[in-house]
Amino acid sequence: MTVTLRVEATATAGGLVLRPWLPDDAQAVIEAYSDPDIARWTTSPMKSSEDALRWLERQWEGRETGRQFSFAVCEAQPDGGYGKLLCDISLRWNDDGREIGEVGYWTLAHARGQGVAPRALEALSTWAFDAFAGDGLRRLQLIHQIDNLASCRVAEKTGYRLDRILPAYPPYPRDGHVHVRDAG
Repeated sequence: MTVTLRVEATATAGGLVLRPWLPDDAQAVIEAYSDPDIARWTTSPMKSSEDALRWLERQWEGRETGRQFSFAVCEAQPDGGYGKLLCDISLRWNDDGREIGEVGYWTLAHARGQGVAPRALEALSTWAFDAFAGDGLRRLQLIHQIDNLASCRVAEKTGYRLDRILPAYPPYPRDGHVHVRDAG
């Protein structure tokens, strides 16, 4: 399933395009994972173009199998195209069914504090509930380490309520928050 989502500009922020990842995005992925604020929360180091290509291949494979839909979030251009990469956002399935999905994201340093992640998450959540209603999607969950305050703010801004605390479990060294948003 090839899907591109668009988020309209607001009075204070430009529009966004959520598009599939492309081979040309490899260098941007390396740069993203080199950011200490992104690397801090990930379990997979990204140091080479081979690492980035493997990461991109996992995104494409997830889309092909329908197990994960990962989007490169970019600035929308007036001509309908897209500009600079701002964020990654994804939806994946944790079980054999489609009743509960998990969302995740990271935001590049130059795009933080501009409302990119909440707007992209809102677009992804709305799309997911519409696209997978017939498959029984009833809940989306967002999981982050307890001290990732920025992710907590994004969850709250987009209507994901705190559901429970997860105890630390390798490879995650700290407890985590589980935020949820229900269909309807």
